Amino acid sequence: METTYYDHGTPAERWERARRFFEAKDYAGAARVLTGLVEEAPEQTGPRLLLARAYYHSAQLRRAEAELRFIVAREPVEHYARLMLGRTLQRQGRHEEAERQLRIASALAGDFPRK
Repeated sequence: METTYYDHGTPAERWERARRFFEAKDYAGAARVLTGLVEEAPEQTGPRLLLARAYYHSAQLRRAEAELRFIVAREPVEHYARLMLGRTLQRQGRHEEAERQLRIASALAGDFPRK
């Protein structure tokens, strides 16, 4: 099995590499590293959420949506995943679905309208 730069090293080294790609706005590079990490540890939210963000920023909206829905199904109170899901749905023109997710995200974050 041939190892590439994207899948070389320990999970911790690859996590750091993915974060560096993401911070450098190389979202496709980050996604290449994160895909392997998510496959190895599908129960971890951090890598999957960063993968969803990388997909979102590289306009791979269906992939972002799939990752975010996976997170929300496992952790319904993960407000940032709900916020990202809402924004992802907005970018796809699915405004009614987006509004529901954004309202839930606001409630989970404690952002209630003041009267």
